[in-house]
Amino acid sequence: MKKIILSIVTLAVMCVSCNQNNKETKTDTAVTNQAGAELYSCPMHPEITGEKGSECSECGMELTEKVAQTTTTKKEETVVPAGQTVVETRGIIKIRNTNKTAFPTDAIVLNYLKIKNTLTKDDSKGTATAAKTLITTLNSTSSTSLDSDSKNRYNAILADAKAHVKHIGDNAGKIDHQREYFSLLSKDVYDLIKAFGTQQTVYQDYCPMYGEGKTGYWISETKEVINPYFGSEMLNCGRRIAIVQ
Repeated sequence: MKKIILSIVTLAVMCVSCNQNNKETKTDTAVTNQAGAELYSCPMHPEITGEKGSECSECGMELTEKVAQTTTTKKEETVVPAGQTVVETRGIIKIRNTNKTAFPTDAIVLNYLKIKNTLTKDDSKGTATAAKTLITTLNSTSSTSLDSDSKNRYNAILADAKAHVKHIGDNAGKIDHQREYFSLLSKDVYDLIKAFGTQQTVYQDYCPMYGEGKTGYWISETKEVINPYFGSEMLNCGRRIAIVQ
């Protein structure tokens, strides 16, 4: 009888162990399959990922953008300009200028924002007028207070900005052309703010629907995303990606 009982106990232990091993194997397989599966993201919310064709939990759009698979966990180092700190929170980069000066970037940023705001209203003539005001501001600024390296960087950004603003100012009635050069001007203004700071808090916003997702960036003074590339057609298309303080 003791032998029979012992055999039953041994058999039960073996069954439990076998079931546990099966569960672990299935779990491992599921994790492996999930890790090896291709992920896709939402065009509007890249942080939302899943299977291709499934719906974004934020806006309901299909997940269509393939997510690049990486095999390394090494984090890229961010080169931070002197006088700045960079903090990343939930995908939004915060750039803090810790040595803000009275250097005249604020007037440039202010007039750039006027161009942005007229584009959000689909006002091509107003955009041209605002661009001509910015040209005057750019021509009146001086870099004499800067050291040699900073002066060279400032003058390079300024030269680019002037060329792009001229296209915007000379093309009233051609709002698509103005928006194309506004995207180039936006990069100049972002580079200027990163290099020299600004007294006001501004945001860098991004629209993945413009320029095939490559050039749809702009600077804004409002927390609300208001799109200058599509105006009334898609006024709130886009998302914030950085805060410059």
